[in-house]
Amino acid sequence: MIKRFLNPREQLESLRRVGAWLVLVTPVASLTGSASALFLWALDQVTTLRYVHPWLLFLLPLAGPVIIWVYGAHGGSSERGTNLILDEIHVPAAGVPLRMAPLVLVTTLLTHLFGGSAGREGTAVQMGGGLAGGFIDWFRINEKHRQTLLLAGVAAGFGSVFGTPLAGAVFAVEVIAIGRMRYEALVPCLLAGLIGDMACSAWGIHHTTYQIALVATSARFGFGHLDLLLLAKVVLAGMLFGLAAWLFSELLHALQKQFLRHIRRPWLRPVIGGVFIIAFAYLLGTRSYLGLGVSSPIPGEVSILSCFQENGATPWSWLWKLLFTVITLSSGFKGGEVTPLFFIGAALGNTLSELLGAPPDLFAGLGLVAVFAGASNTPLACTLMGIELFGAEHAPYLAVACFVAYLFSGHAGIYGSQRVAIPKVLNDDCLKQDHPADITLTDRRRRGEGVE
Repeated sequence: MIKRFLNPREQLESLRRVGAWLVLVTPVASLTGSASALFLWALDQVTTLRYVHPWLLFLLPLAGPVIIWVYGAHGGSSERGTNLILDEIHVPAAGVPLRMAPLVLVTTLLTHLFGGSAGREGTAVQMGGGLAGGFIDWFRINEKHRQTLLLAGVAAGFGSVFGTPLAGAVFAVEVIAIGRMRYEALVPCLLAGLIGDMACSAWGIHHTTYQIALVATSARFGFGHLDLLLLAKVVLAGMLFGLAAWLFSELLHALQKQFLRHIRRPWLRPVIGGVFIIAFAYLLGTRSYLGLGVSSPIPGEVSILSCFQENGATPWSWLWKLLFTVITLSSGFKGGEVTPLFFIGAALGNTLSELLGAPPDLFAGLGLVAVFAGASNTPLACTLMGIELFGAEHAPYLAVACFVAYLFSGHAGIYGSQRVAIPKVLNDDCLKQDHPADITLTDRRRRGEGVE
C-alpha cells in the first residue's frame, strides 16, 4: 500500500535536486547579499553627504553625462538593466554580463549623491543578475539551469536589499510574466532569498523598521477579526493605488520616449532632467522628493517614515515624488523604481486615510506595497512583503489592497520585458489573433493593444 502512493526514488531525486541547487545557489546568493550590504552602506554614506553638503544638488546635471559615458563606453547590453535579465530568462541569448553589477552600483550611487530621485531595487536585482550571469559563464553552467540561476540572482538581490527573503523568492518567479509563475524555480529562489538576506545581515546591515498599530475591530461592522467598513475603505484605496501605479508606469515610458525622440544627444538628456529636478526642488521650497526618501534628518520634510504618522504628508506629496522620479529615470539616471513607489504609495495612503477616516499608519503601509504591486504586476510577492514588513495580523487588508491595485493598474508596468501570459481580465478580445500570448508590455504598448 505504501509503495503505491510513495515512490522512494522520487523522494531521493527531490533531495538530490535540492542539494544540487543549494550548491549552485549558495555562492551566487552569498555574493549578491554581500553586494547588497555594500550598496546599502554606501547609499547611507552618499545620502548623508548630500544632506551635509546641499550644494551637491547643483552638480546633478553634470553627473548625468558621466553616467551616460560610463554605460556608453563600458556598459554594452548592461544598459538595458532589469529588462535584459527578464529577456534572458524568457529566451536565453548572449547572457547577462558580470560588469552589470559594478556599473549599476557605481552609477546608482552617483544618482543619489547628487539628489536624483531613484530607488535601490533595480540596483540590487541587476547586481544579482550580473553576478549570476558571471557565475554561469565562469563555470559554464548548462542551459537547463541558466534561467533558474538568473531567477535565483533576482531573488537574492530583492530579498537582501529589503530584508524580505520570502517576498524576494516569490517576486522572482512572479515578475517574469503576468498570469503565470515559474513554480519549478521556487525552491532555488527561496534558498537564494534566504541566503542572500543572511549574507547581507552578516555584514551588520539593518533594514528600516515600519510600525503599524493593531487594528481594532468595530463591534457594529465586524465579522470575525475583520472590520468590514474598514475593508470597504481598503478596496476603494486599492483602486486608487492601482491608478497611481498606472500613472507612474505610463508617464515613465511616455517621458522616456519624448527624451529619445526630441533630444538626439544622449548626454544632454540627463543635463535637462537634472535642471528640471533642481528647478522643481526650489519651486516647491523643499528637498523632500530628492534621493531615496525613506527618512530625513530635516524636521518637517516628508519621507516614507513620516507618512506613517498623522499629517505626515501633504495632499500632493505622492504626485510630486512621482514626477521627480519619472524625470530622473526617464532622462537617463540610474537606480530602481521601487523605493520611490513605496514613497508614492505611503504618501497617497496617508492622504486617503484622512479623507476616509482610516488609520494613517495602516493606509501608509497598504499604499507602500500596493502601488508597487500595481506597477510591477506582482501582487502575491507584495502581499508577502507587507507581511514581512508589518506583520501577519494585517494580512487580509494587505492582500486586498495589493490584488485590487494589481487589477486596476491595467496592463501597464515598469518592466517593459515583462510578458502577458494571461490577461488580467479575460473576454472575447483576448482570444483574437491580434492579442498574442506572451507579448511583452513594450510590444503591447507599441501595437496600441488594450485588454478591457
